[in-house]
Amino acid sequence: MFSWVTNTVQSTLASVAGTAEPIYGPQALHPVSKQEEHNPKYETTPEDFKWQALETTCAETQTFYIEADSGHFVMCQVIYSNVANLHVSAQLNVKVFFPDGRTHWSAVAMNNYAFHESFYSFFADGFSIILSEDHDSFHIKSQLDPETVVDVKIKRTFPGFKVGKDGKTNYGDDPANPWGCIRHIFWPRGVAEGTIEVKGEKVDVAGRALFVMALQGMKPHHAAARWNFIMFASEKVTAIMMEFTTPPSYGTQTVNVGMVLKDGALVGGTTIGTVEHTESKPDPDTEWSEPTALKAVWKGKSQDGKEFEAAMDPTLARIDRVDIMAEVPAIIKKFVAGAVGTRPYIYQYRQEATLKLKVGEEVIEEKGTMFMEATFIS
Repeated sequence: MFSWVTNTVQSTLASVAGTAEPIYGPQALHPVSKQEEHNPKYETTPEDFKWQALETTCAETQTFYIEADSGHFVMCQVIYSNVANLHVSAQLNVKVFFPDGRTHWSAVAMNNYAFHESFYSFFADGFSIILSEDHDSFHIKSQLDPETVVDVKIKRTFPGFKVGKDGKTNYGDDPANPWGCIRHIFWPRGVAEGTIEVKGEKVDVAGRALFVMALQGMKPHHAAARWNFIMFASEKVTAIMMEFTTPPSYGTQTVNVGMVLKDGALVGGTTIGTVEHTESKPDPDTEWSEPTALKAVWKGKSQDGKEFEAAMDPTLARIDRVDIMAEVPAIIKKFVAGAVGTRPYIYQYRQEATLKLKVGEEVIEEKGTMFMEATFIS
């Protein structure tokens, strides 16, 4: 998730006020779970990783999450956004959490950006992200920010993952002609190498990596009111969950996509997982209830037909709170919040956690590292 709604939320301020959607009802949402049966092995194709580059309002991202062996946690995200073909932009976001508690954040707009003719790679002045010819690795290089110099390679060590034919949840009265969508495609597990030079200090990013390619093909506050994103990884097990809840205009429905890997193989994918904020506390700065504990459950049929369930219930250790509209003047922020109830914040957490996994009659408990984002928009 990271900050992929930031550009679109900020850029659409002029058109946000007064644009609360009518009530379309739950029948106008077509969740990705409806097409799950068409791809029982959750396989991807090379074409899934092409940039869509829609010519309508959208935010499209490639996000890399890195658990470095050095103890650093790194997020690197490329955002391409289009607001009604009136404002098109591209940006690189980089966030580095240091083992000593420091946090470094860089967000820089790109100039002269362009897609490669294949739409697998992306370039700008001082920036490139290139997908290898064998479609197994990305190379990210950036000198956009002299205080955040990036030279990182991500290589997948596990096949790509998607639900259904295209990974999309669609919005609209006619499923064949949707007016919006949300799409996620994953590399659930990979390895990172290279460095990010932060204010002259080189950070070695060698370690585990996750890659998520996402598309939000409509205004973010119309598509989803809340998000939960969870990634858990140990030496043997990976569990990932992406969940969003629609605003009332689409019946306040929840869409959940998850996967569990063990010993280099897919245990199973699922669209019936759940996330519950079991404890929370008021946050007077945001007027949201900040999650302080959660319960996450992945469940479904394994690839060999057994019932599987993975669960964790950690107390949450917050590492940051992101005000998505931080750069927006306070008076405009209050006006937008009052007009359409949009107050977007991301709560970020990272800590050690234990995942309990049951496949058939086999039960294991695995200790690893969890990263979680809880996003509140409206």
